Amino acid sequence: MQEQRFTKRDWALFRSKIGSWQEAYIGRLCDEYIELLSGDGDPSEKFWQLDKRIRSDKRNPGVQLEMTRTNFIYNIIALINNDVISIEDLEDFSDELKGTVNAFLERQNWNYSDED
Repeated sequence: MQEQRFTKRDWALFRSKIGSWQEAYIGRLCDEYIELLSGDGDPSEKFWQLDKRIRSDKRNPGVQLEMTRTNFIYNIIALINNDVISIEDLEDFSDELKGTVNAFLERQNWNYSDED
């Protein structure tokens, strides 16, 4: 079994913050939807573009997330990768969690740069 890389306090803090993070992200999405609907083009074209966007956005962790301790670190990585939160949003979390997240992100960046 893998050793936990976060504290009970981190998990409680995450649960207290995720709602406001998601609300802020959904607010940004709504602004983008308004811009899309306010733009030029046929109403039917805008409608179907919005429908496509919403179907896609519903799967984003900034909108919907499986809240389990097992997925905790992966959820944070997904939130960062999808620009829902930034590393700075983790300032109140333990150094252990921040170190784990940074290690995952560095490894991910290393893997991406390895493709070039």
